[in-house]
Amino acid sequence: MPHRTSEDQVQAWLACLAASLAARNIPDTLSLFQPDSHWRDLLSFTWSIVTLDGREEIATMLTARLFDTPPAGIALEPGTCRAADGVVEAWFGFETAQLRGRGHVRLKDGLCWTLFTAAVEIKGHEECAGARRPRGVAPGVQRGRPSWAEQRRDSVAALGATQQPDCLIIGGGQGGLALAARLNRLQVPTLVVDALPRPGDAWRRRYRSLCLHDPIWANHLPYMPFPDHWPVYISKDRMGDWLEAYADIMELHVWSSTRALKAAFDPASRRWNVEVEREGRLVTLHPRQLVLATGMSGAPALPHFPGAESFHGAQCHSSAYDSGAAYAGRKCVVIGSNNSAHDICADLWEHGAEVTMVQRSSTLVARAETLFRVITSRLFSEAALAAGITTEQADFMAASRPFAMVAELQRALYRQIRAEDAEFYDRLTKAGFMLDFGEDDTGLSIKYLRRGSGYYIDVGASELIASGAVALRSGVQVTRLRPEGVELSDGAVLQADLIVHATGYEPMESWIAQLISPEVAAQVGHVWGLGSGTRLDPGPWVGELRNMWKPTGQDGLWLMGGNLQQVRFYSRILALQIQARALGLATPVHDPKGLG
Repeated sequence: MPHRTSEDQVQAWLACLAASLAARNIPDTLSLFQPDSHWRDLLSFTWSIVTLDGREEIATMLTARLFDTPPAGIALEPGTCRAADGVVEAWFGFETAQLRGRGHVRLKDGLCWTLFTAAVEIKGHEECAGARRPRGVAPGVQRGRPSWAEQRRDSVAALGATQQPDCLIIGGGQGGLALAARLNRLQVPTLVVDALPRPGDAWRRRYRSLCLHDPIWANHLPYMPFPDHWPVYISKDRMGDWLEAYADIMELHVWSSTRALKAAFDPASRRWNVEVEREGRLVTLHPRQLVLATGMSGAPALPHFPGAESFHGAQCHSSAYDSGAAYAGRKCVVIGSNNSAHDICADLWEHGAEVTMVQRSSTLVARAETLFRVITSRLFSEAALAAGITTEQADFMAASRPFAMVAELQRALYRQIRAEDAEFYDRLTKAGFMLDFGEDDTGLSIKYLRRGSGYYIDVGASELIASGAVALRSGVQVTRLRPEGVELSDGAVLQADLIVHATGYEPMESWIAQLISPEVAAQVGHVWGLGSGTRLDPGPWVGELRNMWKPTGQDGLWLMGGNLQQVRFYSRILALQIQARALGLATPVHDPKGLG
């Protein structure tokens, strides 16, 4: 018998899958999967973002959805088969009645271990790009023909006034602008409102030393990659300017200096009534879809320490901190030990301040250069590009692995990181810094997915702590603030001219409660996290980020957030869901763990 190549194995498995799905034979389909398999679907079958764990969950989904959504045209992408460590994997294309999609399969012992299916576009309603781009100028001559500038002016004036947006996005940061760009390409009338004066101001107004902690290759926005001479780590002002240029070049409709005051959904009209304040006057908008793109968190979490009003110096939340220029030679206390706390300590030290960090609980620290070398560069780097891994392909590769499998992979990588940086961690520990690597040693990425906090990507501040240049008080709590400074639980008092509360943010649901109602916030439920049952990520297991980029418990309400890589990839997934509803397509949602 001739030897079966990896491609032969995948082709045979895809043929069996296509035949069993076409015949709507669920038992035959299930026989193609390992008992501990996972199927991650982005819209194609579920019209949501769902991971099905095990044959039973797969069977339940197929029973609910297969008769309405039989796939066709399942075809291997040439040259994508790979085999390693007993696993064969490959990419394939497929279609349903409504969608074109892309998939990935991993086979073990001839059966599916993981299956990934993702919608890419709605058939007949593709992006206006490439061969579908508009002509711009109609042939021939015409009296009174409006110029592009005049058409753009009239469009800007109309949306929100004489024409209601189909989608209203609250928040003009990278998430809101990326989603608006996607929807603009899909010809869905979309308006972005933001309280700040200019797009990008959310970055500009942060402390002067801030830069992105993820490398540039992971941070491109949809359609407009950064120039290839830009630095690996982008400064916050440069990022702000890029977002402003992005909004202009992508022809987005943005109302700046506009505050969203309240919102309510009208079940009769199936539209929202959203009251905003723009240029000193109240305006009520009536979109069908409302997206909160203010990040994955709510308002700054400012602690209420006893005696705060008696403190004689200055105090602020980290979100309001600007610069340490005024504090040369003065005593400063930073309460907190995550990203912002470290950055602010470093900025104050650089300006000549005498700085003390108060660390109340353990923090995960990973050096940026080690993270890049061991993890990030595999998908996002010049080396990855040279190997043929484009930004789009890297995004799909990252999405193809179910979160249930990621934790163990990350645990192994962090064993390597801890070994490589053992001396670094030993010096931090000797300085008194309380380290952790996640509750189950699964590292930074998993901690981010579970709770979005509790870590620092080291770009230099850890050396200040290890060397003692920044003083550290760890394992203590703040008892109260006194006129002269901060009193700790061990009785010590830290003299201070400035106190910075780097104490994080309220959960996203608090913003929903404020804008819409506490009842709707409760209906939506917890935002972010996988349901791991670890600290700040309550169970039960969901297997996807709760309520992000997919239908929530409130009709017409969507949440957009995450880091720049997530924003780039999932903006398309969210845009397709909004486009489908604008087109009046049937979008039956199957998401029992997310909405059950």
